[in-house]
Amino acid sequence: MNKQKVLQLIYESIRLELNAASLYQLFYNLFPEDSQFWWKLMIEEKGHAALLETGKDSFLPMDKFPVSLLAKSINEVKAANNELEELIEKFENNPPTREEAFTTAYNLENSAGEIHFQRFVDGESKSHMERIFQKLIREDKDHELKLKEYMLKNNIHLIE
Repeated sequence: MNKQKVLQLIYESIRLELNAASLYQLFYNLFPEDSQFWWKLMIEEKGHAALLETGKDSFLPMDKFPVSLLAKSINEVKAANNELEELIEKFENNPPTREEAFTTAYNLENSAGEIHFQRFVDGESKSHMERIFQKLIREDKDHELKLKEYMLKNNIHLIE
């Protein structure tokens, strides 16, 4: 993959992480009973964006950026970003129910960009740089599992 394509994927991936953080911040403001949970997810998503930004600035110029961290299709990530931005606008104007918020977050964490991020963390590293990125991300891993556990503990059901 050429540098320009990698750079585009990095920018879209950063945008996805920041959009997820924005959504979780909205939920933080809307649901005080779950505020600590949403705050933690928001901070982790911002951390993912910062890690991608640092990787872009530090390792891309040397062709050392771990491209396996990125989704393969820029179109999938762009589509996920567009959908997420529309959802944020919709929820700002018409707040979701608590169940809708958790269902939306659960679906987001199973979307193309987020799933790819999780697979990278769980996968076998092929280089020293990948091991470094995996180690940095590992503590924030598996938002889907965190969502399921929190929902079960708090009797929140996914909307089919």
